[in-house]
Amino acid sequence: MPRLSNKTTIITGAASGLGRVAALTFAREGSNIVVADVVDGTEVVNEIEAAGGHAIYAHCDVTNEDSWREVIGATMSQFGAIDVLYNNAGVMIGDDDDPVSTPIATYERTMDINVRGVLLGCRHAIPPMLAAGRGSIINVASFVAHMGAATPQVAYTASKGAVLAMTREIAVIYARRGIRANALCPGPVMTPLLAAFLNDDAKRQRRLVHIPMGRFGEPQEIANGALFLASDESSWMTGQSLIIDGGITSAYVTPE
Repeated sequence: MPRLSNKTTIITGAASGLGRVAALTFAREGSNIVVADVVDGTEVVNEIEAAGGHAIYAHCDVTNEDSWREVIGATMSQFGAIDVLYNNAGVMIGDDDDPVSTPIATYERTMDINVRGVLLGCRHAIPPMLAAGRGSIINVASFVAHMGAATPQVAYTASKGAVLAMTREIAVIYARRGIRANALCPGPVMTPLLAAFLNDDAKRQRRLVHIPMGRFGEPQEIANGALFLASDESSWMTGQSLIIDGGITSAYVTPE
């Protein structure tokens, strides 16, 4: 039986990158998919439906509360439930650097999307989850929420630390009401987002030297972790970090 049979999942940032891979993966496992993105996600919807799945696109600016209301309304109208909220959307801005050099505008934009966006998603998805007595929330943090980054990115690191702390709080609040919340903490995955940040060979090598497995992660490897958190296989897991990082947080040194 598919692992997400008869479930409905909202995935933010699902028009591209890690979100797109997750949307296709979850759909193959039986979930209805809401592709929630600020850019057009109809291509992903068409791909899911061509494979026999069910999906809709809902325009979503994760920083805008009215936008979230529309996403939740469209989801409930089309599918009648929200079983999984996958807060995947996020930014890593190129001039994010050390505390002295990072522009305040970059810090504020990063926190607005990466933290406020997660909060608003939870704010609006939790009430229908409570009404149904079930739900799994997956908030994308990062391995840098547990340790400093090799390449300075103070705004991004601060935002992901906030997501991790928020996830733990949400998990405790709703643990006895049927809702689970866990943080997915990827290591460096070579998506367009990371490629734009690690925009020269020196930056890439500085990151790679700290990965014991010696390579960047693949988007499918992160989607597989999210699938576990979304499914009933993780039914006794809440308030936790699922770190998928090629061993970075175990060593963070150059292997011999």
